[in-house]
Amino acid sequence: MEWINNLFFGGGVAHSILLIALVIAVGIALGKIKIAGISLGITWILFVGIALSHFGMRIDPSTLHFVKEFGLILFVYSIGLQVGPSFFSSLKKGGLTLNMLASAIVFLGVAITYVLHVVTGIPITTMVGILSGAVTNTPGLGAAQQAYSDMTGINDPSIPLGYAVAYPLGVIGIIVSIMAMRVFFRIKLDKEAEAARGGDSDDSGAQRISIVLENPAIAGRTVGDISGLIDRTFVLSRVCHADGRIEIASNTTQLNLGDKLFVIAAHKDEEALVAFLGHKIDMDFSEWEKLDSQFIARRVMITKPELNGKRLGDLRLRSTYGINITRVNRAGVDLVANRSLQLQMGDRVTVVGTETGVAEATKVLGNSMRRLREPNLIPIFVGIFLGVFLGSIPILLPGIPQPLKLGLAGGPLIVSILISRFGPQYKVVTYTTMSANLMLREIGIALFLAGVGLGAGEGFVETIVDGGGYKWVGYGVIITMVPLLLVGIIGRLFYKINYFTLAGLLAGSMTDPPALAYSNAVAGNDLPAVSYATVYPLTMFLRILTAQLLILFAAA
Repeated sequence: MEWINNLFFGGGVAHSILLIALVIAVGIALGKIKIAGISLGITWILFVGIALSHFGMRIDPSTLHFVKEFGLILFVYSIGLQVGPSFFSSLKKGGLTLNMLASAIVFLGVAITYVLHVVTGIPITTMVGILSGAVTNTPGLGAAQQAYSDMTGINDPSIPLGYAVAYPLGVIGIIVSIMAMRVFFRIKLDKEAEAARGGDSDDSGAQRISIVLENPAIAGRTVGDISGLIDRTFVLSRVCHADGRIEIASNTTQLNLGDKLFVIAAHKDEEALVAFLGHKIDMDFSEWEKLDSQFIARRVMITKPELNGKRLGDLRLRSTYGINITRVNRAGVDLVANRSLQLQMGDRVTVVGTETGVAEATKVLGNSMRRLREPNLIPIFVGIFLGVFLGSIPILLPGIPQPLKLGLAGGPLIVSILISRFGPQYKVVTYTTMSANLMLREIGIALFLAGVGLGAGEGFVETIVDGGGYKWVGYGVIITMVPLLLVGIIGRLFYKINYFTLAGLLAGSMTDPPALAYSNAVAGNDLPAVSYATVYPLTMFLRILTAQLLILFAAA
C-alpha cells in the first residue's frame, strides 16, 4: 500500500498529473451543483485544490508554477481570440456609453480597494486578491500573482487566499445588485420589454427592405449607376419588374419606375435609401421566395485560406456566376455584403442565384466543414510566443523603481486581440471553431485554478480563523456592490438605459457568467447578452491591467 501513499502524498510526474486531474474532475462535478439557482461553476476547482493541499496533497513548486502559468496563458489567449474581432467596434457609437459606464465600475472598484488598503493596513497584495475575487475575475488574479512574482521573485499566498475568501459572495453580490436596481427603480418587466421592442434597432446589422422604385431620376439607370449616387451601404439583391419578371440584380440590370427592389442595408441607412429610391412596401421575404422560385438562396462557409482577408468585390462572383452575396454572418452578426468588406475564414455568406451559379460559387468559396474543423495551430503558438515576448518587455515609468511588464496575462491577451482582429488583413488564418476555442479556454482556466488552489491550501484555515480573514468577506462585498449600485443608478437616471441592457452591463463589467445567466432568465430576450458582449472585451482587458498596476504602483 506504500505505492498508493506515494501516489497521493509523494512526488514525481505521476503524482502531479493524478493530483491535478483529481482536483479538476471533482471541482467541475461540484460546479454543477446549484443553490437557489446559483452555482460557483468552475471556481470549485480552486476550493477543491485548497482542501487537498490543506490535508497535505501538494505538488513540487516548480511544476505547480509551470502548470499555473501555462493554464493562464491558454485561458487569456483564447479569450483574446474570441473578443478580438469585436473589441474595437464595441468602442464605437452606442457601445461607447456602455463601455464608459463599465470602465467606471472597474476604476471605482480599484479606488475602493486602495482606500481599504490605506484605512485597514491590509497589504496591497491581499487586497488585490480580494478585489479579484469580489469582481469574480480570475485573469486579474493571475496577472496580480505574476506581477508580484516578477517583482520579488517569490509568490505571495495571500493573493489567492483573498480571492478564494471573497469570490463566493462576489457572485451573489453581483446578482443582488441587479435585483436591487429592479426594486429601487420599481421596474416593471413587461414595460421594459415593451420599451425594448420599441427602441431596439441594430444600426450596423443587415436589414431586409422591399422598396418600389418611384424616383424618375433613376429610371433607366443601371444598378451599377445608382451605387455611386448615394453614399450608403447596401446591396440590391433582386428586382421584380413590372411584368412580373424576377432577376438577380447585377451592375448591368436596368431599373424602371414601378420595379420592386429587394435591398439589404444597414438599419442606419434604411431611411435615406427609401427616400432616395421610392417608398417602402410591406413585402415579406417569404413572398420574394415564392416569386423567384427559379432562384435559390444558400448559406456558404468561407473555408479556403486564400480568401482570408480578400475583399468581396475582388472575387467578381456576380459578373462571373450571376449570383449575389447579400449578407455575411460573422460570429452570429449579419453584415451587409458590400464590395469593400474583407472576408474571414469561418464567415457564412448568403448566396442567391440559379442552382448552377450557386454551386459554382460554392466551389470558389470552399464550404468544407472538414477544413474548418482542422485546427490552425501555427497562429496559436506563434501568437503565444509573441504574447510571452511582449509580456516580458520591461517598461520604465517615472516614479516606479520596478519596470512595468504586461506579463504572462497581459501580453498574450493583447497579441491575441490584435492577431484575431487584424490577422486576416495579412492573410493570417486565425479562425477556430467555437467548440475548439471553448475547450482551449476551459482547459487553461482549469489548470490555472488547480495550480492556484494547490499552492494556497497551506495556512488557509489559519488565515481565516486567526488572521482576521473573515473580515475580508465584508471588504469584498463593499468592492462588489458599491461600484455596481452607483454606476447602475447613474446609467438608469442620466442615460435612461433599459433595465435588461443595464443588467447585462453590470454582469459584463464583472465578467461574470452566472450573473448573465440570471439576467437572461429574467429578461426573456437577448438584450442582457448583447450589452454583456459589448463591454466584456474592454472590461476584461482593464481588469487584467489594473490588477498588475495596483501591485506595481503600491511598490513604488
